[in-house]
Amino acid sequence: MAEANFGELFSEISELLQKGKAKDIVTSVQKGLDAGASPGDILEKALMEGMNIVGGKFKRNEVFVPEVLIAARAMNKATETLKPHLAKAGINPVGKAIICTVKGDLHDIGKNLVRMMIEGKGIEAIDLGVDCDAQKIVDTVKETGAKVVCLSALLTTTMTSQKDVIDALKSAGIRDSVKVMVGGAPVTQGFADEIGADAYTADAASAAEVCRTFYS
Repeated sequence: MAEANFGELFSEISELLQKGKAKDIVTSVQKGLDAGASPGDILEKALMEGMNIVGGKFKRNEVFVPEVLIAARAMNKATETLKPHLAKAGINPVGKAIICTVKGDLHDIGKNLVRMMIEGKGIEAIDLGVDCDAQKIVDTVKETGAKVVCLSALLTTTMTSQKDVIDALKSAGIRDSVKVMVGGAPVTQGFADEIGADAYTADAASAAEVCRTFYS
């Protein structure tokens, strides 16, 4: 395939991702690799571009959670195909972010959406799941060197656990080495300011955009 034609292929891959065509996207990614397209270009100009479009539509309420989940599944399948080629080319994630739902809270749909959007920005997401206590987050920051911690809370009764995490990071002497992002239905900018968080966002797409700025 001529170099000039890769743009057409990248558009095709982006559209397949937006439609959530997981099987077809793997075929198209492999076609690009076989034709000599750069794995980094496929990631940035096709897959990440597609997720950016999905994120924009999600923010504007043009698509909803099911569509985003389907697109993210296609993204994951495509990335699996790309990973060995990215590694061989020496292309690494731009950074690592820890994400979890805080202690006492078992909700995970919002967290999962943010994780998928973050991964779509080229960031490695370390998902600690739900009902996550502060010490586990502190330990993971130390072990992984992650520069961002994303905390989700879907209940007014668990919002305070976001503050507990920030306090634990301070006690461990590593608060200054990470950016703490908070979100969830009851969380507000005012609450984020009150507990000393670095960022608050109202939706998954915005969270991923802000998270990416911390690696610029």
